[in-house]
Amino acid sequence: MKRSDLFKKERFLRRAKFSLLFIVLLALYGWAIAGIQFNGMLDTAWPVTKSIVQGFLTPDTSYIYNPEGEDLLRGLLETLAIAIVGICLSIVLAIPIGLWAAKNLSSTPLISQGGKSTLSFIRTLPDIILALLFIKVVGPGAYAGMLALGIGAIGMLGKLYAEEVEAMDPGPVESIVAVGGNKLEQLAFGVIPQVLPGFISATLYRFEINMRSAATLGVIGAGGIGTPLIFAIQARNWDRVGMIMIGVVLVVLIVDWCSSALRKRVL
Repeated sequence: MKRSDLFKKERFLRRAKFSLLFIVLLALYGWAIAGIQFNGMLDTAWPVTKSIVQGFLTPDTSYIYNPEGEDLLRGLLETLAIAIVGICLSIVLAIPIGLWAAKNLSSTPLISQGGKSTLSFIRTLPDIILALLFIKVVGPGAYAGMLALGIGAIGMLGKLYAEEVEAMDPGPVESIVAVGGNKLEQLAFGVIPQVLPGFISATLYRFEINMRSAATLGVIGAGGIGTPLIFAIQARNWDRVGMIMIGVVLVVLIVDWCSSALRKRVL
């Protein structure tokens, strides 16, 4: 077969694969759209939308701080505390599981596969489902939210930690082995110094996600600013809703900015 004919055949096969993939994705998209029931807009949609927008434009500033009861600052601080304690719990549990799942630290693939399977199982559990389960176990409040975020983040952090370990340079570890270093010394002086910047970057990224999740878990009773937010929505107190949303946005932006600045310094 001529080289030009072979090139044409390869190009035809490549185009055929892309065409088949496009058809499959288009069929999947059409099937998904067909399963959605479009009921249109409610009669009260415009008045409610107008009230929500007006609440954002004229937020209830008296809710920012109230020394005698519930206020925005206390809710935001509790949300931040849930995110911080949750990420600390995740780090403690995710590091050993991540090292367990790393292929280059295991003597056989079966051992690392057990760690990867554990992380995959944890990642299948959404934060909101974990929060509902922990609310039934420990009761509603910040403790349930902290446990939900702490356990829920293990799957993601452990996977990122394992990938960071697998991508490291094996040279330092081999040098420690050559001079008779044991497993603990290999880990302490060959592995940790290489992967620490990547671990910190992944942890900061997950902390940003925890902050957003902590603000929403309160909607189902897992503590934080979400609890007064859902009460304000149910009471149609749009001025307070606007103030709470503005506070959440500002705190999340500050956390994102600080996290990005720290990641740049670490990396």
